[in-house]
Amino acid sequence: MEDRISILCVDDEKNVLRSLQRLFMDEDYEIFTATNGEDGLAILEQNPDIQLIISDYRMPGMDGVDFLKHVHDRQPDTIRIVLSGYADTASVVGAINEGQIYKFIPKPWNDEELLITIRGAIDVYTLRQKNTLLTEKLQDTNDELTHLNNNLEEEVKNRTAELVFQNNAMRFAHNVMNSLPVAVLGLDNGGLIVLGNRLSESLFAEAMHSLVGMNSITLFTPELNALLTKLREDGQADGQLSISGKLYHVKGAKILAEHSQEGLILLFIPV
Repeated sequence: MEDRISILCVDDEKNVLRSLQRLFMDEDYEIFTATNGEDGLAILEQNPDIQLIISDYRMPGMDGVDFLKHVHDRQPDTIRIVLSGYADTASVVGAINEGQIYKFIPKPWNDEELLITIRGAIDVYTLRQKNTLLTEKLQDTNDELTHLNNNLEEEVKNRTAELVFQNNAMRFAHNVMNSLPVAVLGLDNGGLIVLGNRLSESLFAEAMHSLVGMNSITLFTPELNALLTKLREDGQADGQLSISGKLYHVKGAKILAEHSQEGLILLFIPV
């Protein structure tokens, strides 16, 4: 184990405390001793990391069970063991229940059995601490996942709202285009039609379908293509042309949009 084990031994008989100190002499334990419960609590107050407590059952003043009940209230994770020559089974069971005692060991004890019990108690303490740590880590992970999930839900909500807004804006722009009293065409720099309103589609009725995706070279008359060439060169164009038997004032301009999305726009105004 990484941390050194600290043991508090409490007994009103000093020879018992000396015996326990000798017993643990070859073990890598830090040993604290007290001759009564009050002193034991004071030591625990100054050394809250004590992992294991061995207490006599019958002591003057505060007895072992009361002492260990106080220990349990202050440091519930501490392993508590009682040593006693008192043989009343009912009292022993009551003491174990009241003080949340790990084990009751009779006096006189067998050194080897006591050492085995102490080692087992330390293993229990270590396992409990590991389980506590794992539980805390799991809770932290769950909290983090919950936070991420909440953020993701919020992000999805915001993104959905943004997409709904953009979709509504596009529909509004489309309705505005179709409500204009003039035909409008948008083209990319290569002459591909990327936008057309309702009047522009009726103007070039021979297309029989949406103009978007059609090439201006095949769709336009030579005169209109010549005006488109002038528009590319000069950045603007203006002229009167006959289209489908009607005279139109055709105005053109270059589109300079964000992200280098350049293009051309043509307006067909009836004369």
